Amino acid sequence: MRNRPMLQQDDVKKMMAACEEEARRNKWNVTIAIVDEAGYAVGLTRMDGAGLMTSNVAVEKARTAALSKRPTRFWEERIKERPVFMKFPDNLPITGGVPLMVGADCVGAIGVSGVQSDEDEQIALAGAKSLG
Repeated sequence: MRNRPMLQQDDVKKMMAACEEEARRNKWNVTIAIVDEAGYAVGLTRMDGAGLMTSNVAVEKARTAALSKRPTRFWEERIKERPVFMKFPDNLPITGGVPLMVGADCVGAIGVSGVQSDEDEQIALAGAKSLG
């Protein structure tokens, strides 16, 4: 039997803090979602001023990244080539979700919603970078 890495609440708090710092530094009001490898939320923060829908969008971006083990940017770009990818289940192909990889293992993902997609991704990447 093999042991594999898993997110702990300390990891979630550290990543959430890094995401929030990046958002505040840029004066962006967003929702940040962190999910485990199965796509279930383990952390969610909707900053003051973030839109109501951003909570759902952030979770779905994170879920897409975790289950596919790919950034949501990949799916957004693939749809341009093959629109059939819109039919994939559990797929929100909008840039702003990044998987959290430890070696070959996906331990979860971060999804952000509330500003332009590239900016959402910038925030998510700041959190992912803090993981290690």
